Amino acid sequence: MTRTQRLQTLLQGSPYDLVVIGGGATGLGVALDAALRGFRVALLESHDFASGTSSRSTKLLHGGVRYLAQGDLRLVREALTERATVLRNAPHLAHALSFVMPAYRWWEVPFYGMGLKIYDRLAGRASLGRTEWLSRDETLAALPGIRASGLAGGVRYWDAQFDDARLALALARSAEAVGAVVVNYTPAVQIRRDAGRETAPFEVTLLDARSGTPHQVYARCVVNATGVWVDQVRASAAEGARVERMVTPSQGVHVVVDRAHLPGEQALLIPRTRDGRVLFAVPWLGKLILGTTDTPREDLPREPEAFDHELAFILNEASRVLGRPVGPADIRSVWVGLRPLVAPPSSGPRDTKTLSREHTIVTDPNGLVSVTGGKWTTYRVMAQDVLAHCFEHGLLPLRPGGLTADHRLCGAPDPNVAAVPLHAPPGLHLYGTEAARVRQLPGADRVLGLGLTEAMVRHAVRHEYAQTVEDVLARRWRALFLDAAQAAAMAPAVAAILREEGIADPEMEAFIQLCRAYLPALHTGDKRAQTRHTAQPSI
Repeated sequence: MTRTQRLQTLLQGSPYDLVVIGGGATGLGVALDAALRGFRVALLESHDFASGTSSRSTKLLHGGVRYLAQGDLRLVREALTERATVLRNAPHLAHALSFVMPAYRWWEVPFYGMGLKIYDRLAGRASLGRTEWLSRDETLAALPGIRASGLAGGVRYWDAQFDDARLALALARSAEAVGAVVVNYTPAVQIRRDAGRETAPFEVTLLDARSGTPHQVYARCVVNATGVWVDQVRASAAEGARVERMVTPSQGVHVVVDRAHLPGEQALLIPRTRDGRVLFAVPWLGKLILGTTDTPREDLPREPEAFDHELAFILNEASRVLGRPVGPADIRSVWVGLRPLVAPPSSGPRDTKTLSREHTIVTDPNGLVSVTGGKWTTYRVMAQDVLAHCFEHGLLPLRPGGLTADHRLCGAPDPNVAAVPLHAPPGLHLYGTEAARVRQLPGADRVLGLGLTEAMVRHAVRHEYAQTVEDVLARRWRALFLDAAQAAAMAPAVAAILREEGIADPEMEAFIQLCRAYLPALHTGDKRAQTRHTAQPSI
């Protein structure tokens, strides 16, 4: 469908059983699960799918190694089980990856090795490989490019990595394929509840951001899955009533450099830096991701920027373990994700169900259901928990679930087919079974840069909801996240194709400006503005 047809379908389908606000991992997971159960579902995303936190992860599908230290084995088992589910249902976008912890003190090898052996046991049949103790020479072979001086040995264990933005697209298209209506660039600007409309008490006013036209849809139930912006939506919908905060935002910074700094095919993990944090060096789509940080912040910019001390921390800690120091000139891109960490609950009763330390679901007095927290690995469990909450509170009629456990996502190839690993440069393999359709589009042999072809851009518009240059070069193809300077150079060619495909304003200049923000220079005094790209709330 064209965008115009999709909006017409959205309006004609009202009233809905469920309207989901937010097109990130959680919202898309809820939409797919609910549609598979036979509910009439609409999903509204204020910007582009996964344009917030859900495209800015560390690209890891992890079982939660850190929970071992906290003794929360239930969370570890749950994450390990869900990791296996994602690998099975989207094998073109998620792959196993081995991690090596180099040890520079003799006791680190047995200490970390024993903990990771427990990790293996908890994984059971979902294990991706056994933990191994490595000698000094084996560690150097596994991690070519690390500092050899003082190295005592290492430990290798297994987790997984994925392409977060393309997995979000696969969820959106899979939900649409089973009956949900999903539309990006349609912020919900008002939510009202009228108890007099028994079958559809919620009126949601949405704005078509591409035309500026407002519309209304009606629903029995509304789920607010807007991540770090969840409290803004709740406050607006409460119309002056007090809303207790659900989210304490924290930002994580990721620095991308060339693979020459760590040319192997295994990830590096430093479990404890000098200030007690974790450092990753992960090969991904032909580049190397260094990160991450955990910095609280009170504002909620749409495009958060790294603070100078965060960049300095990542570069300094990476340079301590890599044989080749990493400096500002080596940076190809920097991206920052805002994590929706669950705020500590205050005393006093409220209609809240805290399902784990990872995610929380709340029903406000007006009936709006809000969910926040969690991580990509467990998006499917979060969706199940949201619907269970709706059933328990009488917001939706009970219908059996479990269908998403074996529902293969759009493009998923046969899991027995050998896959190109995600640490390899991006290519046609990321489309899975849709690669043949992409090859048939005009411009399949014209490469624009970083493996992106003209045909892929056309496919992004025709089948993947793309409306702007940013949509294409940041999320349908990860050029902005891999090499911001090259992404800017590719922008004019992409914009021209978008215009040919009927996009009147592909917003090329705005994207080129964004590319500059992804290539920050180190300054002193942490004076970089925190809100250069301030977001408007989605409601």
